[in-house]
Amino acid sequence: MSETELARADDDARRTPRGRPVNVWVDLASPSHPFFFKALTDSLSNVSTEVTVREKTETVPLADEVGFDFETVGKDYENPTLRKVGIPMRTAQLTFNAPAADVALSSRNAMCVLAAKARGTPSIHFTDNDICAYVDDLKAEELYHRLEAQATHNVVPKAFETSVLTERGADPDSVHTYDGYKEDVYVAAFEPDPTFPERLPFDGEEFIVVRPEALTATYVDADGSIVPDLLAGAAERDINVVYLPRNDGDEKFAEGVPSENVYVPDEALDGLELAWHARCMLTGSGTMAREAARMETPAVSFFPSTRISVDQALIDEGEIFHSRDAEEILDYVESLTDDDAEPDLTRAKRVRREVADLTARLVNESVQ
Repeated sequence: MSETELARADDDARRTPRGRPVNVWVDLASPSHPFFFKALTDSLSNVSTEVTVREKTETVPLADEVGFDFETVGKDYENPTLRKVGIPMRTAQLTFNAPAADVALSSRNAMCVLAAKARGTPSIHFTDNDICAYVDDLKAEELYHRLEAQATHNVVPKAFETSVLTERGADPDSVHTYDGYKEDVYVAAFEPDPTFPERLPFDGEEFIVVRPEALTATYVDADGSIVPDLLAGAAERDINVVYLPRNDGDEKFAEGVPSENVYVPDEALDGLELAWHARCMLTGSGTMAREAARMETPAVSFFPSTRISVDQALIDEGEIFHSRDAEEILDYVESLTDDDAEPDLTRAKRVRREVADLTARLVNESVQ
């Protein structure tokens, strides 16, 4: 079968059987969601999308950047007490104000799942996180994850510990797996800009990316960051670094490190462009390491706590190198060859096709 015939077959598999387009409501609650759902919905045929977005860090501008038309509904709060109020408040807002739809799509988003259930709308929920938090007796966090599991369908990577969902109350028949990772879906749609390195002050020389741990997050249990040692060690070895602080407090980690070796951007840089062009991606959390690994760029995780199943699977498979020792990490970076740092999207595109086909089937089942 030719590539054209394969593409036509793929398109037919993702097309809904109804005469009119299926109305799909997509709710974006976090910054990674716009990329994932834009790549996914663009892979579906005969659907129309209505999008709602929560104000949370860069979620709204990123939804605009990827080309979604959307309505902003509710916001996230930095204050833990207000956050507990904000989630039920936004759930109520969605229940009364969400667009009419045949099916709802969301990711790690109990607000959309509950609102869809209240409106009698089937829901398809995507997640890859099978660990709640690392704070004892964090009942609100546990409840949130339990409510997520009440979706009509739950779609997870094969590496995900599916028993977690059933223990949270999901019907085993509602859990569907795919052979890959969530990041594959939007990495597959990435089109690298060959001129991107010109925006960096390294005159075309190689560089690595360093992103610190989210030390204040409930899912992190750590006494401190290893980033100061990483940055100082990289400078000693004459390794160029693009350093991406999470907040103002993280900027101090770069103090005293030679500026010719460590570049702290004044504005946001595209994470996928960085992953594509970097020699190696180093991060204290999971997402950027998974993004790099799935485009076959070397990736290092120095995540300080128990890892979710998808991260542990990638570490076990050798796609991500994990360590909390700065010298060991830098030794690994220096051991990389040109062949190691040759990105490719072939595998990610296969996974995107699988996830799109699965989603189309679940949409069809939901509207029949």
